[in-house]
Amino acid sequence: MFWDKKIKNLDTWDIGLTKLSVVAFTLFVLTILPAVMTWVESVNPWYFFIAFAIFAIRPFYKMFFK
Repeated sequence: MFWDKKIKNLDTWDIGLTKLSVVAFTLFVLTILPAVMTWVESVNPWYFFIAFAIFAIRPFYKMFFK
């Protein structure tokens, strides 16, 4: 596939910078859309942690156990 070949060209710095850019864009969206910021502030923070844990299970498993 096209993406498989392109991703293999990325090194650790590229992947880390991609993650940081996603975080920065998310913060940007939160600051320009007050309705989204209000929703984020009203949600229990543990829900976000649970979502993080669910999304991180597969990559952590592949990284440490395969």
